[in-house]
Order: sequence, then C-alpha cells, then structure tokens
Amino acid sequence: MKKEIRDNFNQGQLDVLESIRISRIILPIILGVGVVGYLFWRQYDPDDFAKISWTLHTTFWVAVSFIFLIIRHLAYATRLRILSVGAFSWKKCIELIFIWEFSSAVSPTSVGGSAVALFVLAQEKLSTAKTTTIVLYTAILDTIFFISTLPVLFLIFGPEIIRPGMQGFDDIDGWGYTFLGAYTLMFLYGTLFFYGMFVNPLAMKKLIVGFTMIGFLRKYRHQAIELGSDLIIASKEMKFRNWKFHIGGFLFTATAWSCRFLLLNCLVIAFVDTTPLDFGTQIRLYSRLETMFVIMAFSPTPGGAGFAELVFFGFIKDYVPFHGIALIIASIWRLFTYYAYLFIGTIIIPNWIRTILNERAKRRSQKEQEEEEEL
Repeated sequence: MKKEIRDNFNQGQLDVLESIRISRIILPIILGVGVVGYLFWRQYDPDDFAKISWTLHTTFWVAVSFIFLIIRHLAYATRLRILSVGAFSWKKCIELIFIWEFSSAVSPTSVGGSAVALFVLAQEKLSTAKTTTIVLYTAILDTIFFISTLPVLFLIFGPEIIRPGMQGFDDIDGWGYTFLGAYTLMFLYGTLFFYGMFVNPLAMKKLIVGFTMIGFLRKYRHQAIELGSDLIIASKEMKFRNWKFHIGGFLFTATAWSCRFLLLNCLVIAFVDTTPLDFGTQIRLYSRLETMFVIMAFSPTPGGAGFAELVFFGFIKDYVPFHGIALIIASIWRLFTYYAYLFIGTIIIPNWIRTILNERAKRRSQKEQEEEEEL
C-alpha cells in the first residue's frame, strides 16, 4: 500500500500521513509506561497497595467512568456533525473523531492534531471553507470553554483549584505559576483567534504575519500566511451560520470536556470509597482536574504521555492520600482516554486510508471510461 500512497498524495499530504503512521504509538507508550514504572519503583509501599480492594462499589464507578468516556466521544462526534452542517453521517463523525483523537495522541499536546484534521476532512470531499472553519472554530470553542469556566470556578473555590492547600497567591508554587502562565497564553490566543474569525480577519492576518518579522520566527512566515488566509476563509463561512449553530457547537464542546473530567471524578470515587458524593466536594475535585489539564495542554510530549501520569498525584493528593492508589487511578484514566485511542487508531486509520485510495481508484476508472466513450 506504500506505493499507492506515494502515487496518490502530494508531499504535504505525505508529511501529514507520516505524522500519524502507526509506529508513532511506540514513543508515547514508552514514555507513559516508563513514567508509571518509575513512579511505582520510587513510591512503592506495600501498605498503600494493601489498601486497594476491588469491590462492587469499584466496579460500578469504573463502569460509570467508562460511560462518561462514551458520552464524551459521542459529544465530539455530534459537534463535528453540527460544524459540518450535516455533511457527515453519524457513523462517519464517530470514525473521524477516532482519527482526530489518535492524531492528538501521537502529537505533542501543545501542537495537537489540527494539521491532521485539516488533511482528514479534506479527503472526505468537504469544501476548503468548511474544512478550515471546522478546525479553527473547534480550537476556539475548546479555548472558550476553559477561559470562561475557570474564572467561575476560581470565584467559588479560590486559589485551591490550582493546588491542594493553596489559600492565597502568597503561597503559590511552581505549578501555580505554570498554570497562570498557561491560562494567560490560552486566553490570549483564544481572544486573538476569536477576533480574527468574527471581527477583523484581515487585521489578524497582518498581525500574525507581522510577528514573523522577529528573527527566530521568520522560518514560520509561510505557516503564518496560511493561517491568516484560513482565518479569512473561515470568517466568510461564519457569516452564513445562525445562533443555533454556535450554541450547539458550544454545548457539545462543554459536554465533551465535562465528561473528560467527570470520568476522573468517578475513578477517584471508585478507589477511594470514603470520597463524599455531595455536589460541593465533587465540583471542587472537578475544578482541580480542569486546572491540571490546562497545564497538560502545554506538555511537550505526545498526548502528554508520561507528563500526565507524573503530575496527577500532586493535584489530587487531598482526595487520594496514597501514591499507590493514585497510580492505579492514573493508569486506568490514561488507558481509557489515551491508550485506547492509540490502539483503536491502529485499526481505523489503515482502513480509512485504504477506503480513500479505493475511492480515488474508482473515480480514475470512471473518468478513463468516460474519456474512452467520448472517443
């Protein structure tokens, strides 16, 4: 199939396909398993692990966490169907989200799978305008969710949502500064992209390209021009969208992200059966997990592999007081939300590429037949 791929895709498309080749799963698996193994070695305490017992309570809440995983995937698929204005079937949306999640899992978290998403949607015979709009607006919706919900959670719970026991900014630690820096960056690029898509895309393009006048950014000038052009295209496409389009997109964005964190809430309840189930306790835990993800969003490793497992205990140690239990929770969490997508992607992506190649071969055959008939 390698020769068929080379014959059917240009160099840019081949580069994207290279970024999601199946062998890419090796590095994140090594990083993730390596960090977990290291933490087990450094923090292993027989007394901690003796406290772990798998009961009916555990089974129930692990099952509930898995249900949240399914809802999250379906919410993303529904958002894609809304943003594509029904261009894709439900089955196709579910398949494309698997590919999108796989691409994010094998790319540095700070980079994500946007380039792959553009390529994948383009292969599905979607117009350039719609493809560009979906990818850019998805990034904007994700950012709006975080920059709008975290201030509300901060007003309710205060600095404690950043790290356990933090009562004020006087005792802020390195992770706290990391969170504030990450949130500030998220707020800035979210605001700029929103301005570029809905207010003045031409000015935004000039600003983005202008940044490449700085010495070390000059090599990104071509990408900056492309991004600015994409914003102009997406802005024109947005003029045809009504309020239902925007509300639907945001609601399912919020549902998907909420399920991502509620899944972890359920795993904590599963393994720490003394965890209070009242709304206040659970929303406080939820806010801590959302804060943790903001820091993870700027991880340099593929999909946050290794990094997520490393920082997890520090954010929930007032809910899960033992390292051993925290490692078990982190392992199941990453198995559900990360490694599962890696393995499913190894099945779906080759089949998807084969389908694309077959469709192209079929179209070429039809075109050749039509030309013969004309002669």
